[in-house]
Amino acid sequence: MSGQFSIPVKGLAVGYYSFDFEIDKKFFDLFEESEIKNGSLKATVKAEKGATHIDISVVIEGHVEVICDRCLESFAFPLYCENRLIAEFSGENTDDPDILIISHDEPELDMKQYFYEFILLALPIQRIHPESKDGISSCNPTMIKKLDEHRSIEDDNNNDPRWDALKNLKNN
Repeated sequence: MSGQFSIPVKGLAVGYYSFDFEIDKKFFDLFEESEIKNGSLKATVKAEKGATHIDISVVIEGHVEVICDRCLESFAFPLYCENRLIAEFSGENTDDPDILIISHDEPELDMKQYFYEFILLALPIQRIHPESKDGISSCNPTMIKKLDEHRSIEDDNNNDPRWDALKNLKNN
């Protein structure tokens, strides 16, 4: 049975192949605990099949909806990544994490998990709305105002007498 995000491996002649996949909300629904719930991406897989292995390059581009770490609203984050996999036809396991082992009887290689991991790894650690050309944040202005108010209260209460005593020692 052929999977929606699989590439055939059995019966392919030695040569170059290209496969295109559309990644959208249905794809992310396959991963229950995913922090990404929606997106519109295109994955292009180019495979060079040899006698003993397949050299696979994957390019994923488009956008995913993520939550802004500053204002907590979702926004479309542009995404582009390039990755490479090597799949060897073998009956033995290898200690090399960069090489996939495929049985000679395996009809296809399911790329779904690899696509998902490549997308997550392409996201930055901190996800914030982009700024406009004028350098103005596109975050929710109401939330930014509340954050600024909270920050000013913290600055007012930032005087700790223990640190003042240590500063006096430093000054002497």
